Amino acid sequence: MHPPIALTIAGSDPSGGAGIQADLKTFHQFGVYGEAVITLITVQNTMGMFRVECLAPDLVSQQIAAVLDDIPPHAIKLGALGNATIIEAVAAAIEGYTVPLVIDPVMISKHGAPLLDSAAIDTFKRLLLPRAFLITPNLMEAAALTGIKVETQDQMLEAAEILRRAGSQAVLIKGGHLPGTRAVDLLLSNRVEHFAEPRIATPHTHGTGCTYAAAITAELARGIGLHEAVGHAKAFVTKAIQTAPGLGRGTGPLNHSAESGDSPVAS
Repeated sequence: MHPPIALTIAGSDPSGGAGIQADLKTFHQFGVYGEAVITLITVQNTMGMFRVECLAPDLVSQQIAAVLDDIPPHAIKLGALGNATIIEAVAAAIEGYTVPLVIDPVMISKHGAPLLDSAAIDTFKRLLLPRAFLITPNLMEAAALTGIKVETQDQMLEAAEILRRAGSQAVLIKGGHLPGTRAVDLLLSNRVEHFAEPRIATPHTHGTGCTYAAAITAELARGIGLHEAVGHAKAFVTKAIQTAPGLGRGTGPLNHSAESGDSPVAS
């Protein structure tokens, strides 16, 4: 029996905490064979982002074609895409491919560096958003994609409804930056659910969004349903933050070897 397979199409983080590197570690931890198509190269560590170079769109397309032709995945995750021409290349390369597509709309790095230029947002909304099985924006990304303020749970629901009307089958808005003792995320699909875990006071959160979306992608590749997949991913990310190895002199990486534990109760 072949293992489940997941493909990540995203940027590279040489420090290993986010991007392609975080995705592959997460896939492995969930028992999923991981494949990776690189869209951009970053120069970064826990202290900051120092350079971003996007790959040629045809090189991105050729990577995707090679993977899909030989080892087709059961689920695909999109991360940092960089610019409109790469978005166009990715959209064309996955045209007609019907496995679940999880989109983490990475626009700004943890260090504040742009990873998707503003001119590309309309292209993203036109070509990729309607194909999404799930989109996983944080509050800032949800605001950029919808044009509304997203600073409360009511506004999270409003933004999720806008994104669902724009084509995504389901929307997970991450509320980790809202005030409160619990980090509450909102999932809108055929119903509204909230996934909550205690907030953890730590500087070691580099790669949280990448890891969360990758964990969901891995579970979908394994055939797990969306609601259970989100619950498992939320629990895994929480444990990964709690047990972060404390590496680096800045915003350190998570523990990608953490066990997921019990799923948080959705409400």
